[in-house]
Amino acid sequence: MNLVKVIDIGKGESVVFVGAGGKTSTMFALAKELEGPVILTATTHLGAWQSGLADFHYIVQQPGDIDEILFTKGGKILFTGPEGDDQRLHGLAGETLAKLQSICKDNNLNLLIEGDGARQRDIKAPAEYEPVIPMGVDRVILLAGLSALGKPLVETYVHRPEIFSSITGLALTNPIRVCDVIQLLESKDGGLKGIPIGSEKILFLNQADDDVLSSKGGRIARRLTGTYDRILIGSIEQPGSTGYIQSVYSQTAGVILAAGGSERLQRPKQLLDWHGKPFIRQVAETALEAGLAPLIVITGANHDQVTKALSGLPVQIHLNPNWKNGQSTSVRLGINAVSEKCDSALFLLCDQPQLPSQLIIELLDRFRQNRMTITAPMVDGQRGNPLLFSREAFSALAKITGDRGGRTLINLFKVDWLPWIDGRILLDVDKPGDYERLLKSYSISE
Repeated sequence: MNLVKVIDIGKGESVVFVGAGGKTSTMFALAKELEGPVILTATTHLGAWQSGLADFHYIVQQPGDIDEILFTKGGKILFTGPEGDDQRLHGLAGETLAKLQSICKDNNLNLLIEGDGARQRDIKAPAEYEPVIPMGVDRVILLAGLSALGKPLVETYVHRPEIFSSITGLALTNPIRVCDVIQLLESKDGGLKGIPIGSEKILFLNQADDDVLSSKGGRIARRLTGTYDRILIGSIEQPGSTGYIQSVYSQTAGVILAAGGSERLQRPKQLLDWHGKPFIRQVAETALEAGLAPLIVITGANHDQVTKALSGLPVQIHLNPNWKNGQSTSVRLGINAVSEKCDSALFLLCDQPQLPSQLIIELLDRFRQNRMTITAPMVDGQRGNPLLFSREAFSALAKITGDRGGRTLINLFKVDWLPWIDGRILLDVDKPGDYERLLKSYSISE
């Protein structure tokens, strides 16, 4: 996957890059992917040798030095202050930076900003005076180099190892562990430092140059999903065949459709027994075990009993007063309840308690790697549940009508089918005999 796709940057939006482990390279790689003129700058310093990565470099010291005619040449346009004695270019600040931001906003140009320095180390802990992130930026991308894992906590690999030590408790010269990186990145004095309220927080775990580092990156990402709006794992220096990014972690909401009146079955399917638990509770526990958050349950018929069956579980219960008008009303209610922080939502049916958490986990992993609009299981050519929808499909889900669910969108969007062997996931309970058939397939007596 390329950077533009996973960062989801629109025209006129601004991005600040902070941290260590490939920050400048990532900024210029994103600039190369973006269309039209792309404006780059820094708020602290930039290595003078790095200015050669831009198509045009202009040195400005005051707002009047920024002439809009400079923006017409196209390509990657870098604005910095003059070079100091240390072979570093000074960054922009105050009214000069504000004018650059204003011109980019007014002309619908992307502005990419480097917000701190790292002396080309793999990972860093910020000093008291950094990062320098201007207000009003749309996204902040924090970089951390995975190659720091296993290395000693010394200046060779870590920018400001003493501060890293004070945040994590790891003694100097000791090898850096996954848990230390997690502690640094989730700290308000570490990775989260200085990010303005309202800016999207993106963590890029760079340098995933082999399977071991990719796996460790996944462990970090799973722990920090929810702390950051999006977590990328990949390599700028050694991109794969599909691009820089190997996988993307973000919150996936779960939506359980449990509003129906079970007219054909003639008893509430939500409350049928599965290994001593009501169907609805088993489905909710499976979803929570797989890591879906938040978990939204749409109720209708038998609302009070279903709510009681979910007692003690961390779920959001939404009563659908229009449940008699068909499943689409529950789908619409569910998608409207999904948090803006969620990039995707997975829909589950209350009459499939047999679905294993591993199926949900593998659907999530598939989505992280491919980011298709719909991800779903396939058994011997037959479509199965549950269905996972990216945010790209949300507006379409909010418009479906009648007694139809998300399956109506399968012909409208690209679907990533996950092969699944166990055909029992296709079973559900709609009419008399279905419940007994489901129990029999798992050798359970009613």
